[in-house]
Amino acid sequence: MSQPLSDRIKSLPVSQTLAMAAKARELKEQGKDIISLSLGEPDFNTPDFIKDAAIQAINDNYNSYSPVNGYADLREAICRKFKRDNNLDYNINQVVVSTGAKQSIANVAMVLLNPGDEVLLPAPYWVSYSAISILAEATYVEIPSTIETDFKITPEQLEAAITPKTKMIFFNSPNNPSGTVYTEAEYRALAKVLEKHPQIYILSDEIYEHINYGTPNFSFAAIESMYDRTITVNGVAKAFAMTGWRIGYIGAPEWIAKACNKMQGQITSGANCIAQRATITALDEPVSRIQYMVDEFKIRRDLILGLLSEIKGIKTNVAQGAFYVFPDVSYYFGKTIAGTKVENASDFAMLVLEKANVATVTGDAFGAPNCIRISYAASQKELKEAVKRIADLLS
Repeated sequence: MSQPLSDRIKSLPVSQTLAMAAKARELKEQGKDIISLSLGEPDFNTPDFIKDAAIQAINDNYNSYSPVNGYADLREAICRKFKRDNNLDYNINQVVVSTGAKQSIANVAMVLLNPGDEVLLPAPYWVSYSAISILAEATYVEIPSTIETDFKITPEQLEAAITPKTKMIFFNSPNNPSGTVYTEAEYRALAKVLEKHPQIYILSDEIYEHINYGTPNFSFAAIESMYDRTITVNGVAKAFAMTGWRIGYIGAPEWIAKACNKMQGQITSGANCIAQRATITALDEPVSRIQYMVDEFKIRRDLILGLLSEIKGIKTNVAQGAFYVFPDVSYYFGKTIAGTKVENASDFAMLVLEKANVATVTGDAFGAPNCIRISYAASQKELKEAVKRIADLLS
């Protein structure tokens, strides 16, 4: 029987992070002792003060459809958060709450991009940026970086990548997969380039802003000349350990927020009502209440970087945020390890999974073909064992 799927879905790649997670689960079900360091998900439970707010919302009978763009008092809480944490002034008509930050990003792409538009993606970038660009019938253009530059692009690279077709650029700091954090000075230098190209809109994905180990988070929209062209994306999944609650949001020029509201109204409508009520509490509480998770992530970062540094041929840099390391493993390309020829990062990640029982993600998925992503959102015991297995395999 034929399967006449649309060209749209046939053009869409499978998420490599989800694919690796599925492969790891499959091997676990076969009885293999897999350590999964592939998913971008905190291993902490949602804090009790947030869970208590959700329980209260259930008892208060929040069970009806919510407004498409989110409850007004949640959008007010988001405005307070933007002002407190990012020095950004938004009103509630500039805020749209969605079912996760991924939907927030997809909404923005769908309302701004036309066929033939170009989207600049500083690499490495989160895997869904390229797929969402494809879904919006745009063309994505990678701007490469290397571990030697801490995976940051320069103003000169940005200028060279811009064409008359460029419509958007996606920034993500702290970055998934590299943990890179752009400084205020670095962002302002990139903004100087964009000031010369007023047709370009900026999506600033700041979902990891609180998982930060030194360099202060700086919002791109805080640059005065960029405010009216920037869509700030955030959510509660990472810093608050609420991945399954599915709440993301944007702060944007009102005309863009209105368009996203229209788009969302025909796709999913409003986000989960209980999760929205809990998010009000999450955002209104002091950020210090989640600092214990950030402190533990920093300990794990230092641990895994120390362990990886002892393995010949693995090159690392010091990630300043998020909960990933992104080592360059190109030293092993062309070599045969445990009977398997390694030609690229995908081969390396599959080798580590099948021979060492450790799940990572190939850098090919992030536009960085020399690297693999390792999540350290796992216990210190698991991290030590995982790196030991990799070291034993490569020795």
